[in-house]
Amino acid sequence: MSTRPIEVAAAVIERADGSFLMARRPEGKAYAGWWEFPGGKLEAGETAREALRRELREELGIEVTHAFPWLNRAFVYPHAHVLLRFFRVTGWHGEPHPHEGQALAWTRAEQPQVTPILPANGPILRGLGLPLEYAVSDLAALGEAAFLRALDARLRGGLRLLQLREKQLDTENWRRLAREVAARCREFGARLLLNGDTALAAELGAGVHLASGQLMAATSRPDLEWVGASCHNPAELGRAAELELDLVVLSPVLPTASHPGAETLGWPRFAEWVADYPLPVFALGGLGLDDLEIARAHGAHGVALKSQAWCAP
Repeated sequence: MSTRPIEVAAAVIERADGSFLMARRPEGKAYAGWWEFPGGKLEAGETAREALRRELREELGIEVTHAFPWLNRAFVYPHAHVLLRFFRVTGWHGEPHPHEGQALAWTRAEQPQVTPILPANGPILRGLGLPLEYAVSDLAALGEAAFLRALDARLRGGLRLLQLREKQLDTENWRRLAREVAARCREFGARLLLNGDTALAAELGAGVHLASGQLMAATSRPDLEWVGASCHNPAELGRAAELELDLVVLSPVLPTASHPGAETLGWPRFAEWVADYPLPVFALGGLGLDDLEIARAHGAHGVALKSQAWCAP
């Protein structure tokens, strides 16, 4: 088997209700009967985006109008070493129909209705379960009472991913606040990640978000369901991938009021660093929800927001 991976463009074709399309491999192909995301191999001279458009036209009879670059996952099957370049397809013309003998089904990340799913696609389903906004708490700016009111409003409005990060609190107040926030998140089915505190996260049934120093010092992934990390350079991104974390936050993308004069990545360097990356990346720094489109166009999964997460609509 060749050591050079076969590059494949793969499509997460998404409807507005959050469902996405999967295809069952027809008889006569390797892994016949298994489900996968539509797509196919890049031809000589093709970019991944060009291959995506061609494959979806040939396989499903649709014309892609809007697609965001997303994750890139390498996987070694007994018959091939593949590099899957995923796009999240949010716009197309036509109705998908099977043109190559495959069955089609719309399903969801939380409870896929199809089985078995090709092994390379497991982490993809996990990534699809993450929302596009990752909110970071801002108790220091708001005060506790105002922050909890704002959190309640955001949870009622659909916020489903929160990092509690309040390093200024002493141990007693940190634990008290964490318990209170965890209870609110459980009520609304939101995921909570505690900044740096693996022990308390395990106690509360939450996840943990590692600071970059903790990330680089870690010898293994914390034994929690959800683990994220803060990254600022390719070495930190690489370490998070080695540990097989669930998400990373890459910053600072643009200038921020809290760090005036600090060096920023800018969108071109951000895109360069995440171009072949296997984990969902949230862009952070000087951004608001209005920047979600440009962030995704540069390879981000979504945006992480601190002060902008708690602004009144």
